[in-house]
Amino acid sequence: MTLDLNNLKTKDFYYDLPEGLIAQTPIEPRDASRLLTLDRRTGKIEHKHFYDIIDCLNPGDCLILNDSRVLPARLYGIKEGTGAKVEFLLLTHRDGDVWEVLTGPGRRAKPGSKFIFGGGVMSAEVLEIIDDGNRLVRFSYDGNFYDILDKIGQMPLPHYIKTELKDSERYQTVYSKENGSAAAPTAGLHFTKELLEKVRQKGVKLAFVTLHVGLGTFRPVTADKVTDHKMHSEHYHIPQKAADMINETHKNGGRVISVGTTSCRTVESAYAKYGDIRECAGWTDIFIYPGFKFGVLDGLITNFHLPESTLIMLVSAFAGYDNIMNAYRTAVEEKYRFYSFGDAMFIY
Repeated sequence: MTLDLNNLKTKDFYYDLPEGLIAQTPIEPRDASRLLTLDRRTGKIEHKHFYDIIDCLNPGDCLILNDSRVLPARLYGIKEGTGAKVEFLLLTHRDGDVWEVLTGPGRRAKPGSKFIFGGGVMSAEVLEIIDDGNRLVRFSYDGNFYDILDKIGQMPLPHYIKTELKDSERYQTVYSKENGSAAAPTAGLHFTKELLEKVRQKGVKLAFVTLHVGLGTFRPVTADKVTDHKMHSEHYHIPQKAADMINETHKNGGRVISVGTTSCRTVESAYAKYGDIRECAGWTDIFIYPGFKFGVLDGLITNFHLPESTLIMLVSAFAGYDNIMNAYRTAVEEKYRFYSFGDAMFIY
């Protein structure tokens, strides 16, 4: 199919997925998930397991990994004075003890309203209502905010996962370090510590960057025209060490391979802004869809994404629209597992 890059339609990125292929629980061990490999030049598809990724990498390659850690960002509390129940979902850390949150029910969270969580170990006051009805709130507590969250917060699993997660660490990558995400960078969930060590021993560099994943990444595209969709901003940081690894890899003729769309958006945001990769930090609302010119990536490890999502648009931009739609049809026919706890794809 020939895409009209000047008039991309959201419906162009639809595919039919049987509900039974939406993974409800993670595979054990992590690297036992399936791996579909896609040659973006020829469209050739092969079927492997994720532990075979070691054979897909070459000495001198560089993997870019997002080390952001998912917060137990779902809080249940009561409204001060009335005792009415409320749910907060932490979205973005703004400054100090101020966070942008999603509240439900929203009518209970007017500016000036106060709420109590964890039987009183934490409270919050609504400061203002901002875009999309989200709230800016200021939290009050004694001690360390993240320690308290670990005690009273719950993991914010995506809406399509109906099964309770027994071990919250299975929604974290084994290399997660920097607190701040509202959702996991799921492509990295397939790596075990042992597999990463094998990757290192093969001579592949591991460059760690940080992008705190917001729920805006997964927000449905409701606009008919792709270009009418507005991305939400997310905070990113590329350390000097990672920038050096990426630049050295390209200089020496190796491949730079992003683990996940969040790592991809991090480095391509920096390249779009500066024309190179350097130590930097900031906010990005980059929207990658067919027609985008990549400046950094040579390969991408990713999961299978929702129909009509910004993420399937991103992988279509990298691999080619026809290649991706064919790969997704093949994955459905072969009964791959989809979405956050599902199987993986390596595009090269």
